[in-house]
Order: sequence, then C-alpha cells, then structure tokens
Amino acid sequence: MASFTAQDVKALREKTGCGMMDCKKALTNADGDMDKAIDFLREQGLAKQAKKASRIAAEGVAYACTNDDLSVGVVIEVNAETDFVAKNDSFIEFVKTCANTVMQNNPADVETLLAMQAVGSDKTVAELLQEKVLTIGENIQIRRFERMEGACVAYVHAGGKIGVLVNFDTDLASKPEFIAYGKDIAMQIAALNTLYLNESDVPADVIEHEKEVMRQQVINEGKPEAIADKIVMGKIGKFYKENCLVDQEFVKDSKQTIKQYTQNTAKTLGGSIEIKKFVRFEKGEGIEKRQDDFAAEVASMVK
Repeated sequence: MASFTAQDVKALREKTGCGMMDCKKALTNADGDMDKAIDFLREQGLAKQAKKASRIAAEGVAYACTNDDLSVGVVIEVNAETDFVAKNDSFIEFVKTCANTVMQNNPADVETLLAMQAVGSDKTVAELLQEKVLTIGENIQIRRFERMEGACVAYVHAGGKIGVLVNFDTDLASKPEFIAYGKDIAMQIAALNTLYLNESDVPADVIEHEKEVMRQQVINEGKPEAIADKIVMGKIGKFYKENCLVDQEFVKDSKQTIKQYTQNTAKTLGGSIEIKKFVRFEKGEGIEKRQDDFAAEVASMVK
C-alpha cells in the first residue's frame, strides 16, 4: 500500500512542475517523504530546486511598514482562519496597531508584545486580540515579527500575501530616488523568493546538500565521475546567482545584477548604499492547513 495520497501527488506536482507519473514514482521511491521525493526528481533532472516557502497553508496578512524618516521598520504576520477575515478592515487595523506597537516599544517576542499596551489604545495587545476574536468569530494569532533600525524600506505584495523589509547602510535615505530603488529591491525579494543576501549567508549544510543532489544528477546524465565534481562547481555558481540577492539578475533590467544596480544608484545619487539584511514573510508559509474533505462533509449533512 502506497504511503501517500492523491493530495500528496498534487502537492508535489505544484512544487516541482513535474508530471503526475513522475511524481507518483518519486513518492513511491521516497516512501511518501516530500523532501526526499523532491530530491529524487531533481537527481533525475526532472525538477529544479523547490523552495521551502511553497508550502503555504494559512490565511491572514503579512504586513511591513516604516516610520516617517525610514529609521525603523517592522514586518509582521498575523494569521486568521479564512481569507475573508484577512480582508476585513477591522482585522487590518489590528495588524497595523500591532506593527506600530512593535515599532515604538521594541518587544523581544510575541509574548512580550501581547502584554504591552497597544499604541493608540488603553488596552493591551492581548485584550485587543481577544476583542477581535469575539467580534470576528475566528481564531486570530500573531505569529511572528521582525524589527530593524537604520535605513529601511518596506513593501507589501498582493494585499498582504507577502511582506518584505529591507535594511540598508546609506547616507541617501532622505532622497525619493533612494526610496524608489529600495522598493525595487524589496519587490525583487518578494517576486523571486530570494533566500540569502550573499554567498557567505548560505549555510554550509545547504551547500553540501545541493552538491550531493547535483553530483547525483550529473552521474545520472551519464557523465564520468572523474569530471562530476568540476561540473558541480559550475552548477553551485549558478545556485548562488539564483538564490543570493546581490548576485541575482535585476528583474527590471537583466543586463545588471542587484549588486551593479546598487552601485550604479549610489553613484548617480552621489552617496553610498549597502544592503545589510532583509526579511520576507509569506503568509502561512510552513503552517499545515486543515484539509477540509468537502465531499465527506456534504455526505454527513445528508445523513
């Protein structure tokens, strides 16, 4: 008996873009383990790297904002049960209140934030949260947030599907052209699901895993083992270009990398710009969503 479901095959197809029979074969080979199945498909040369953030499974909002002079920024994720609630004005207002409270008071974690008095209210964040749960009628949870100091640019994609906050070291933060540049960088991160800032940010175990998958892929293509390692080194270079922000081709102008775009912008504006770090929150990433079996629900209602 196969240790996976039709839903697993569908999920693997969505993550890898591979055909149904290939996905079934991969899941059989991996005894139902999704990560091993992805590796199997990649080793066969059938799939590209499947990024972890494709496992999206909860509703709510990812939101990012800065203060007026861009000196502090916050990115936050607040989850709800349905997409309908995520569009509710009262819910959005609560998310913004949480972000402003983080910005002003710099809590260490979600627990500390909940105990704080909310900005613009005489109630704590926890009390406001409880009010929203009672009036909206859904479970609502503040999942995570990150706060940064220094020149920050925020970007929210698709009405709260993705929130990005980018932190810069620059003397150009007051210039409108810098803000336009910063938005370009944030949009690049949102669009390409960029994982790392530069090569030194990629964990050693990630590189080792990539090398192993690539090596197996090269051998499966019939290349001699003697030259496999040389080919893998070239492929690792491509991995950096795809996954490290500064090495990526700029989406709006493929003739330059993000590093070159940054240098050119700084030169044009007569100052310096260095991208220090960034955070990208995608709502629900890594949360297992409750799978409602609609047919079973209808059958139980008929009974």
